[in-house]
Amino acid sequence: MRALLSVSDKTGIVEFAQALHGLGVTLLSTGGTAKLLADKGLPVTEVAEVTNFPEMLDGRVKTLHPKVHGGLLARRDVPEHMAALKEHGIETIDLLVVNLYPFEATVAKAGCTLADAIENIDIGGPAMVRSAAKNWKDVGVVTDAGQYAAVIAELKASGKLSDKLRFALSVAAFNRIAQYDGAISDYLSSVTFEEEKLSESYVPSRNLFPGQSNGQFIKVQDLRYGENSHQQAALYRDLYPAPGSLVTGVQLQGKELSYNNIADADAAWECVKSFEAPACVIVKHANPCGVAVGKDAHEAYAKAFQTDPTSAFGGIIAFNRTVDKAAAEAVVKQFVEVLMAPDFTAEALAIFQPKVNVRLMKIALPQGGASAWDQGRNAMDAKRVGSGLLLQTADNHELALADLKVVTVKQPTPEELQDLLFAWKVAKYVKSNAIVFCKNGMTMGVGAGQMSRLDSARIASIKAEAAKLSLQGTVVASDAFFPFRDGLDVVVDAGATCVAQPGGSMRDQEVIDAANERGVAMVFTGVRHFRH
Repeated sequence: MRALLSVSDKTGIVEFAQALHGLGVTLLSTGGTAKLLADKGLPVTEVAEVTNFPEMLDGRVKTLHPKVHGGLLARRDVPEHMAALKEHGIETIDLLVVNLYPFEATVAKAGCTLADAIENIDIGGPAMVRSAAKNWKDVGVVTDAGQYAAVIAELKASGKLSDKLRFALSVAAFNRIAQYDGAISDYLSSVTFEEEKLSESYVPSRNLFPGQSNGQFIKVQDLRYGENSHQQAALYRDLYPAPGSLVTGVQLQGKELSYNNIADADAAWECVKSFEAPACVIVKHANPCGVAVGKDAHEAYAKAFQTDPTSAFGGIIAFNRTVDKAAAEAVVKQFVEVLMAPDFTAEALAIFQPKVNVRLMKIALPQGGASAWDQGRNAMDAKRVGSGLLLQTADNHELALADLKVVTVKQPTPEELQDLLFAWKVAKYVKSNAIVFCKNGMTMGVGAGQMSRLDSARIASIKAEAAKLSLQGTVVASDAFFPFRDGLDVVVDAGATCVAQPGGSMRDQEVIDAANERGVAMVFTGVRHFRH
């Protein structure tokens, strides 16, 4: 057996080559990989000796040769192929080990020049990988260090690779090539070409939306069904998921997550991790039906549950703190589909153990930082339309106290301002039109998903009344402006004393005048949070 090893990322390659050599495999290699293996005392033949042609053009040309590709592509079961190899003095290559120039890592660096990006486009590597992957029945192709162990295990066990493993390696290889080419396309089609600035040090400006979008997603699992039982579904994750995002979670117990569980869980997790204080979010049908902060997880849950106990039944619950015994004892009293937290104490896990259908998800909180990635959030959102795709930057706007503009005679109290910030965070995750009443770090009434903002306001009041919660002295967040004063009148009639809205309506002054007339405070945020 002959193996050709040519890797950019040399993690584990020496140990892998040593194991191959120990199994009697002849080693071929190129450039830096060959030098590394030779320095470690391994007998290795350079590809230039096989091709009788030196590496040239700064290493751009070294494996693009019939003695390489013929050895990879020849079908062993076709006599004409084998006769052609013999005629031209070409030996077969049975195992190819290649990982590609680090294009993705290069262009991800701040200040990456166009020259550096271009130089890190691998040519010979992908060509060899495609050749080997196409001829998978005869050639094994290894494109990731994580595959080394499986290859060595099979070679030790039977002296060859099974059809099953060679096919799996081929699929992984073509997936890697697709990812690589997609990254190159994404980068190059985002570059704003400025000929007058071309130089080795030219750092190009880039369009946020490339000329071609090549999203790469890896299947996590098939789901039992989709949004409804007659639909099929699967869960995919980003090629490189952000730490602290939903797909990085680990399910500790319970039934398999459904399509709707995952959609609702994402809404709950995104909302709860936006709070710094201990918080609990309860979601039902993609809308928060109860959100609260407290001194600990138990108090936050008790307050959140009060908002809408009816809707909380069968809901999705998320905490941004460890679930301890007290919180678990409170939650276990209700029917819950999914419970998420950064961690669970041993006592909490024991409490839920008899509830075999309750899905417990452990998700580490993101480290935090300026970027969406640091916050465990999507940088982009996508929505399918007929034969098309809508792409937009994700709604990661965070409102600060300094952003609020008071537009009424009456000024909000410090307590009202804090509650406004809380209500605004919640409204961001409520389907439009959204109206959210809050007080003392707790939702008191939530109106969601109505065609009329007026109806959302009325529904929020009805829900508060059903939960026996008084809206007197509450604050209200509206995800978009009040187009008329009637919506404001409804929330003030219900008991609100302070309102936050984006502003920007042609009738802003009419609504401001109404707020002054009613003696309530109102602030403009300058940003809206439509969520459809």
